[in-house]
Amino acid sequence: MPETVVPSAVQSGPLRATWRDYLALTKPKVISLLLWTTLAAMFMAERGWPGLGLLVVVALAGYMSAGSAGVFNMIIDRDIDLKMARTASRPTSSGVISSRQAAVFGTTLQVLSFVMLWVWATPLAAWMSLAGFVTYVVVYTLWLKRNTWHNIVLGGAAGCFPPLVGWAAVTGDLNLFAWFLFAIIFFWTPVHFWALALMIKDEYREVGIPMLPVVHGDRLTVAQIGLYAIYTVVLSVMPVFFREVGAIYFLSAAALGGWLLVLSWRLYRHVMAGNAVERRVAVPLYLYSMLYLALLFVMAAVDRIVFAHL
Repeated sequence: MPETVVPSAVQSGPLRATWRDYLALTKPKVISLLLWTTLAAMFMAERGWPGLGLLVVVALAGYMSAGSAGVFNMIIDRDIDLKMARTASRPTSSGVISSRQAAVFGTTLQVLSFVMLWVWATPLAAWMSLAGFVTYVVVYTLWLKRNTWHNIVLGGAAGCFPPLVGWAAVTGDLNLFAWFLFAIIFFWTPVHFWALALMIKDEYREVGIPMLPVVHGDRLTVAQIGLYAIYTVVLSVMPVFFREVGAIYFLSAAALGGWLLVLSWRLYRHVMAGNAVERRVAVPLYLYSMLYLALLFVMAAVDRIVFAHL
């Protein structure tokens, strides 16, 4: 790992890390959507209220596991984070928290998370959570991120494990519908992340990260976004045909997916017309993609609860 250049602000005198700095290490903004899918999957699995105690355990353990992955991601990427405007102030890259301190913190979070899920949820939930951690840290951050534009496609699988954790915590197993939830997030991830990558591709280029817009340009990127949006929408309605969900979910998935396709098409048409990527066409897709996934999981939970009581 290249030696990190310590900013002048840090060189002028030692800074004492606060609890806010350690919280920032866990990437709370990123975790919020992951945790949402975890808890929603619990309601889907139970077809109702899964119990306050189990919800609290899974929420805390899920946050700690995902937060631990974020910690190790910042440790590994501290050299490139320092060179990018949006990440230069992260606790590891700025020098507020040393790599050793961060590693101890991240390891503690992961161990506590695994134990909590094993003891108070189910062993399968603990293993699924650990699998998500390994995929993000080892497969994505260490292996794929700096070596191939497929990084976010394959490495994005890390974000697919949270609903499996929630499902397994309730049932102790994983059925076909749980794997549909995994697949939906898998194909949704490129749509969401490439919309962001288009807007900050120059930063990725400067630090040598081979994101798709950097390697193959904007046109192929928007074409891939459109393709993955179609995959996502098709997968989202397939559970209906296996009678895992009903009309409430189907109508919601169709409406939510329809708008995802519209925004993807607008971005595609804009770029294919020879225009440079503009925030006014990329930001709506990026922001809506998060709302799309959150609402899709809510409606799946609502549907399964409602039809379970009819």
